[in-house]
Amino acid sequence: MTESEPLISKPRIEIRYCTLCRWMLRAAWLAQELLSTFDSDLGEVALVPASKGEFRILVNGVQVWDRVVDDGFPEAKEIKQRVRDVIAPERDLGHSDRKAAE
Repeated sequence: MTESEPLISKPRIEIRYCTLCRWMLRAAWLAQELLSTFDSDLGEVALVPASKGEFRILVNGVQVWDRVVDDGFPEAKEIKQRVRDVIAPERDLGHSDRKAAE
């Protein structure tokens, strides 16, 4: 990188999970799903131990999921859509964007 090139930072995703509730595996699974989908678009996916029933997902400090507010845990498809809407709104997620047959 030269001095004339702008420093472009990639998004940071933070998954905060309650350790007392033993939600680390759920957090790790969602981290893997996000890394698989957005591989080169992400700068970091961090698992952050928390407490008191917390399960939140933040993109660059902006909350995209909260277990209490959103009434439960996200499906991979839903969290991928919410993350995409923040980091790359124009991106097509393929099967994750398709509506379920009614």
